[in-house]
Amino acid sequence: MPIAKSERLMNLALCLMNTKRPLSKRELRDSIEAYREAADTSSEDSFNRMFERDKDDLRELGLVIDVDENALDGELGYLARRDRNRLPEISLDAEEAAALSLAAGVWRQARLAGAASGALHKLRAAGVLVDSGPETHSTLEPRIPAREAAFEPLLGAARDRRPVTFAYRKSGAAQPEPRSVEPWALECWHGHWYLAGWDRDRKDVRVFRLSRITGRVKARHEAFIAPVPDHVDVRQHVARFAGEGATATARIRLRRGAAFPLRTKALNAEPVDALWDELEIPYGHGLAADLTEFGADLVVLGPAELRTDVIARLSAVAGSAAADRQDASQGASL
Repeated sequence: MPIAKSERLMNLALCLMNTKRPLSKRELRDSIEAYREAADTSSEDSFNRMFERDKDDLRELGLVIDVDENALDGELGYLARRDRNRLPEISLDAEEAAALSLAAGVWRQARLAGAASGALHKLRAAGVLVDSGPETHSTLEPRIPAREAAFEPLLGAARDRRPVTFAYRKSGAAQPEPRSVEPWALECWHGHWYLAGWDRDRKDVRVFRLSRITGRVKARHEAFIAPVPDHVDVRQHVARFAGEGATATARIRLRRGAAFPLRTKALNAEPVDALWDELEIPYGHGLAADLTEFGADLVVLGPAELRTDVIARLSAVAGSAAADRQDASQGASL
C-alpha cells in the first residue's frame, strides 16, 4: 500500500473512532489533510470516490463503520464506535501458545518475521504468552524459506482478494507468458512455493510455481469474478497438474545418472545398456512439461500423445534458441 494512502486510511480511522458523534463527509474532508488537498486539486466527485474507496478498504480491514442518516440534518454521518471495534480478551492455553510460537519461528526467513516477532512481544507483554524455558527448545527447528520476490505481493493479493498479473515461464518454455490470475492460496511443498487460483484467460483452476514467475507481480484494484472455494487444497492441485496420483502410466528412457526426481517416482526401472535405463512412471496432466526439462537425457517411449507433446515442446525451445542465435549473428555482422 502506498505510504500516502496508508496514512490517509489511518487518519480516517482515527477520526471515526475518536469522535463522540457522527461526522459528515464535509467534516471529515476538512479534518484530514489528504482530503483537503484532494478537494483543492480535483473535483468534488473525485473526493467522493476517494472517500468511498477508503471507507470500503477500512471495512475490508475489519473496522465497523456505522452510518447515521438522521444525525446531521439530512447529511449522512459516519462513526466507528469503540465498543464495536474492540478485540475480545485473548486467552491461549499451553498448546495454543506453543503452536503460535512455533508458527512465528517458521517464518524467520521471510520478511514476515518482523511482524510475527512483534506480535509475540505484544502477547508476552500482555501476559498471554509465557516462555516455557530453554529446556523445551529442540535443536531441530522448522524453516519455510520464502525467498521468491513474488511471495509477498501474492500473499497480500490473496488476503485482500485482488486479481494479479505476472509473467510466467512454464516448464520447458523458452519465453514467459502473461497471466491474469485470481490468487486463492499459497503453500510450500517439497521445498517450493506454489500458488493456486483462477486463471482468467484459461477460465480454469491453475497452479503456479513461484520460482517460475518473472518480473513484478502487479495487483489490480477490482473484485474477483470467480467464486472462491471454502477450502483450497494447493497440494491437491499441484499433484493433479504434476501427474501425481495418476492412474495411467508412461514409459521413458533415461540416461544413466540423470533425472533423479523422475527416478523417485518410478513404478518400475530396468537397465537397458551401459548408458540408459527404462522406467515406468505415473502419467497425468502436466507430465509433458516436467519431462521437457530433462532434454537430451530423456526419451519418451509411450503413450504416443505424451511423446508427441514432449517433442513439440522441445522443438519449440530449439526453434526459439536458433532464432536467438540468428538474431545475435545478424547483429554482430551489422
